[in-house]
Amino acid sequence: MPPSPTQSAPWISTLADDRSSIGRSSTAARVADVLRSRVIEGLLSPGTRLSEEEIGEALGVSRNTLREAFRLLTHERLLEHQFNRGVFVRSLTSDDIRDLYQLRRMLECGALRYAAAADGVDLTAVRAAVADGEQAGEAQDWPAVGTANMHFHQAIGALARSARIDESMQHLLAELRLVFHVMNDPHAFHQPYLVENRALLDLLDAGRYDDAVDELSAYLDRAEQQLLDAMA
Repeated sequence: MPPSPTQSAPWISTLADDRSSIGRSSTAARVADVLRSRVIEGLLSPGTRLSEEEIGEALGVSRNTLREAFRLLTHERLLEHQFNRGVFVRSLTSDDIRDLYQLRRMLECGALRYAAAADGVDLTAVRAAVADGEQAGEAQDWPAVGTANMHFHQAIGALARSARIDESMQHLLAELRLVFHVMNDPHAFHQPYLVENRALLDLLDAGRYDDAVDELSAYLDRAEQQLLDAMA
């Protein structure tokens, strides 16, 4: 049940940690980055109403700046404006899932193909994401496993060494995290991907990029079907 109008949602308090990073020269883009990060971390679920007053006070920004940030995130399909009701985190559809996974195959598998032909591939971020996911799994912290999984796929996309692909991956994964909320059992959903992420990393460490592309493609097929089944 959503919090009452007089009771702030728990995620609002986390915004104060980002206030200093925004600073006096704050921009709508920086505010959008903060809110997008909360989506990727799983703290903002579909249907959440965003209060201009609470978020503006937490981040120390004007309503005009906040409204521009909302506009940017609406353009990214993360938020929606409902007439006479306010701004809400968007709920995605089955068609959104199919479209997102089509793009994921192009970006992530393409990044691995690029890395296969590149010199000096740096897998540090991939290894860190796998380790973070395994640590969270041992602690039975399944939302944190989901966040580590997001970081894993961001790191896979980053192997393409393209700022535009990095940006596209960030936007794509934020949308995708909204879909994950349809899974009733986060443990059952996320736990198998800990093993699969480790297997992908092992293939990359061994320089078996063609095998990694095949495995990632099958991995994405399975994940897409799981989400479509849950949505149905």
